[in-house]
Amino acid sequence: MFIGGLLFLATTAAMLKPMKFEGAGDTAVQTVKAGGNEPSWKFRNPEMDQWIEEIKQEKEALNAREQQLKDLETRLNAERQEIFAATQTVYQLQTDFDKNVVRLNSQDANNLKRQAKLLSSMSPEGASATLSQMNDDDVVRILFTMKADDASLALDTLSKGGKDQARRAATIIERMRRTMPSTTTTP
Repeated sequence: MFIGGLLFLATTAAMLKPMKFEGAGDTAVQTVKAGGNEPSWKFRNPEMDQWIEEIKQEKEALNAREQQLKDLETRLNAERQEIFAATQTVYQLQTDFDKNVVRLNSQDANNLKRQAKLLSSMSPEGASATLSQMNDDDVVRILFTMKADDASLALDTLSKGGKDQARRAATIIERMRRTMPSTTTTP
């Protein structure tokens, strides 16, 4: 056994010459010199550097997007204020329009009925002459209150007074069409 062990060692020493390991030893020394003495957290990996760069780019993109969203929010708030102002203006115009639309109210109803009855009892020529001297708003109110037959006779006679009077009669008829009756009286 002893002789077998010696023969094994002699064969191994003959086969393994120190020249075969000279190149491998140099690369191991270079690896140790390059970074083997540094701590593990200073290890540089190109993939890790690439990931870090990608994360930085994503962060910059997110910051740019956040700034865009802030700008959009500011613009939306400004537009919301403009829409609110426009809505208020429309509401005010609607209120003014409602006030200006010809409506029969309960206070004027008795007076209008009396005027309509008076004009209905007149001759068509007399009613036409009287209506031609009144402003259009009053004429529309009175004719709207009158019975349809009496109003049509007065308008017919008014329209026969010339081209200007016919145009005025057409305007009065159009305004009568737009007149909204009050809820308290029905013509």
